[in-house]
Amino acid sequence: MLIDQISVFIANKHGRLAELTDILSSAQIDIRALSIADTADFGVLRLIVNDPAKAVEVLKSNNVTAKLTKVIAARLDDCPGALASVLNILAKADIPVEYTYAFLSPRGADACVILRVDDNDAAVAALAAGGVKLLSETDVYRL
Repeated sequence: MLIDQISVFIANKHGRLAELTDILSSAQIDIRALSIADTADFGVLRLIVNDPAKAVEVLKSNNVTAKLTKVIAARLDDCPGALASVLNILAKADIPVEYTYAFLSPRGADACVILRVDDNDAAVAALAAGGVKLLSETDVYRL
C-alpha cells in the first residue's frame, strides 16, 4: 500500500516554515508527520497530511512549489529493533532505501515509518511477505 507525501522546496530563511504551516493551517490541513532536510540555501520539506490533494492545491495557489510522491507507510511496534527488522527485510531483498522518517502513533504502542524506495512494488511485496503491517492512506490520515 502506498500513500501520498508532499515534497516542498523552500528557501532556507527565517520564518518560511512558519509561513508554510500557516497556509496549511488556514486551509484546515492537518499535518500528520514531517521531515525537513536543509542546505545553506534551501530545504526540502516532506509532509504527510490528512488531505494531500487539497494541500498541494492550496500550496500551489500560494505560489509554493509542491509535488506528490508515493511512499510506503508501515506500522511498527514501538520497541527496540522494530525499525531494524523492517530495514533488514528491504536489505535482504536488495531494495535501497532513499530516505525514511518516523512518528509515534497517538495510541502509544505503535510507531509509523515512512519509506521512500526505488521500487515501491518490490518493497511492498517484500515487507508484506516479512509480516510487516502496511498502512493505507485512511490508516495514516486518521492516526
